[in-house]
Amino acid sequence: MSSSLASPIAAPSSTPLTGLGLTALVREHLQPQLAGFCTRLLAEGRAMRIDGTAVFNGGDKFLPGKIAMGLSYLLLDPAHDAPTRERLCADFARIARLTLEDDNHSWGIYYYLAALHRLNQGGLLEAAVDAPTLARLAARLDWRRFVRETDFTLIDLPTNYYGVAFSIARLRHLLGWESEAAGEILLRRTLDHYRTYSGEFGFSDETEGEGRFDRYSILLIGEICQRCLETGLALDDALKTWLRRAIDVILLRLNPAGDGFDFGRSIGPYGDTAFLEVLAAGAAAGLLSEDERTLAYGFAVCATRKYVRFWFDAGTHSVNLWDKGRRTDAYRGKHRILGENFSLLHQYCYTARQWQALGYGDAPETADMAARLVRLPRFATTWFARGEFDRALITVRDGARILSLPVINGGHGQHAHNPYFSIPFCNGLVQGAADAGWPQLLPRITLADGSALIPAAWQRALQVEQDGDTLCVRFHQDALDRLGDAAPQRDTRLAVTTTYRFTPGRVEREDHFTPAAPLDHARIELEFASFSQHARVTATGTVFADGLARAFRVEGLPPGRVVDVSADPLYRAAMGPLPRCVRHAAEGLTLAEPFTLRWTLEYARD
Repeated sequence: MSSSLASPIAAPSSTPLTGLGLTALVREHLQPQLAGFCTRLLAEGRAMRIDGTAVFNGGDKFLPGKIAMGLSYLLLDPAHDAPTRERLCADFARIARLTLEDDNHSWGIYYYLAALHRLNQGGLLEAAVDAPTLARLAARLDWRRFVRETDFTLIDLPTNYYGVAFSIARLRHLLGWESEAAGEILLRRTLDHYRTYSGEFGFSDETEGEGRFDRYSILLIGEICQRCLETGLALDDALKTWLRRAIDVILLRLNPAGDGFDFGRSIGPYGDTAFLEVLAAGAAAGLLSEDERTLAYGFAVCATRKYVRFWFDAGTHSVNLWDKGRRTDAYRGKHRILGENFSLLHQYCYTARQWQALGYGDAPETADMAARLVRLPRFATTWFARGEFDRALITVRDGARILSLPVINGGHGQHAHNPYFSIPFCNGLVQGAADAGWPQLLPRITLADGSALIPAAWQRALQVEQDGDTLCVRFHQDALDRLGDAAPQRDTRLAVTTTYRFTPGRVEREDHFTPAAPLDHARIELEFASFSQHARVTATGTVFADGLARAFRVEGLPPGRVVDVSADPLYRAAMGPLPRCVRHAAEGLTLAEPFTLRWTLEYARD
């Protein structure tokens, strides 16, 4: 295949990123990335590889839709003249035929239909997709592939896929392929699911009541509202209320680095774009004040600039989630490399277009952004659920640092992974490693029978108290989480009361354990894996000469030892490697009386 994409769209601009608004960032940096991928698809076809990875390996079931969405941005660029647009339409048609019979499930169906809808709105659908291909797509791009038409139940998928099914049905209606009846039913199912699993506070539990609240719990309502807005549906009061609550969480966490969520699964650039999607939906729905819009737009500029500078690797011409010390979930493995590029570029591009439609886009972030951020509250508590168990997110703003304390349960499949631990996550200071369970800042107690227990799932009686610059957070667990099964298992041989104290430049955790009966031959482990370098163990703890962490001290365990873990893939976080780990351990213990473990972490605030 030959390509016509290289000539109308140049290589990525060498223009300095500072001073560019969103529109210029997309035009000069993101669209050339899209064009590069499409040029290679046309030239290499199914033999295409990125950084050594075959992109048509069957591992990304959403890929045809993501490709179509990416190409649609090139076709709809208003800067093209008629001959250029004609060539681009021919390119789209060729790539559509290339991927026509490939597996394309759920999200991929949505992406493809959204691209076709956008082309139809732009008057380019017939030019970009020939009639036989369009007829085949109409048969394949259908919500009925994963929803039973008889009773509108999902086929072996979690209930949040009702939102995907609704979007597909709605887009099929707008393309004239079916009535709006199915879309209306599926939207009701989507909202019923959201009400059921978001409770009184409006944040969706990713499980059916286990208490997994993470990035997607806050993003989901933004996605639902975006799907309504893009297909011409007004938001009702319930949607606006839920969306505003998600906006409130994100506004508290804005920063000039462009950093998004730092805990839970699928973070990295998706942690950043979650902020963009929710804020753009809120701005488009008129839910932000003028000052909030200015701050939200400024963050969007910072986050997009971060993507260009940090997440995108010019050497491989690809987003990097996997290499040079970075690590992501198995779900987003490198076998999905092309799809991850397209889906991320879509999220940055479509939110930028929403800001442009609102009259923003040409300006960089405001000069007083830092001053505006300083006015945000120092502490905030976002409740996710209260009752039998308490679930919440504590946000601490301390100088340039934003700390996240998620009091949650990772639930089925995630409870043992440290991105879900109730520890103070902070970009550049404390991170977890995707799908890894080493005891980052959380004690792990192994008993004589081999049971490994962590205080990670059954939090009750959560109390948050502020006294000036000090925030005290306390919660109790009458059982620990016994590891080894996919879901948390209650083990009542130990109970624990945990207390956090946040003060400027310092966070302290105290765990007071109470055994139900004497436990012999126990082992306790605690680790702090850090980005900081030049660690040195002293009589009072571990000090660091380089990096955000300044000192780490532990009471109740023997002195730690510093271990080089730079070669261990389990110690790679979303944003890079954690090269040094401070390990504390005690063996052969008899746990007969209540005992206390305490650690203190001191860090740079600027």
